[in-house]
Amino acid sequence: MSEAGKDKAPKAPKAERGPKGGGNPIEKAKADAKADKKAKKGADKSAGTQLATGEEARDPNYVPRFKQRYNEVIRPALMKEFGYKNKLQVPRINKVVLNIGAGEGSQDTKKIQAAQNDLTAIAGQKAVITKAKKAISTFKITAGRPVGVKVTLRQDRMYEFLDRFITMALPRVRDFRGLNGKSFDGRGNYALGLKEHIIFVEIDYDKTETVWGMDIIINTSAKTDAEAKALLKGFQFPFTN
Repeated sequence: MSEAGKDKAPKAPKAERGPKGGGNPIEKAKADAKADKKAKKGADKSAGTQLATGEEARDPNYVPRFKQRYNEVIRPALMKEFGYKNKLQVPRINKVVLNIGAGEGSQDTKKIQAAQNDLTAIAGQKAVITKAKKAISTFKITAGRPVGVKVTLRQDRMYEFLDRFITMALPRVRDFRGLNGKSFDGRGNYALGLKEHIIFVEIDYDKTETVWGMDIIINTSAKTDAEAKALLKGFQFPFTN
């Protein structure tokens, strides 16, 4: 090796080198902007998406009352009643679907928006707008126009909604005489309809311009209607037959 090579200073460690681009202010500005964008993206992800009107924030340590009831009371009772040998055999509720049909909303977008806000407040989760797949001239509906709103609840939100529905909403129904115990589809799913969505405490009657009807569909893992009915009875569904 030559004398010139011996006297050459070694390269600085990677951690001690300057920012990429050297002293070029343009390159430095680009690097800083990229870092800021990455940090903001991570903050947005950790904070969660923006809540819609009426949507509730989640507490990770909270266990819904009906979920706890299923694990501690309903599941053991069903295992004893139907002779299940494994906990995974016990029927459970998979999801709850709420739907509001607002056909007149195809002519007035404000009504669709109002129905969406009301259903979001009831469910605690943002509702989506449903659109017509076919044109129906009799009802003045064209394909692609909004005709209603719906929301699908699972896990904790599902249990919370059922708790509020059974303990708070149903007692507010006028002349309530119980739920029809025959509204099963033969595959363990239950459906019911409500004439007025204002029975839910989340809706302020004085600020509501339109009273909507609602459909509630409860999807379970039960293989028979008898198992599904026993499951819902465990959640205190007031069946009349």
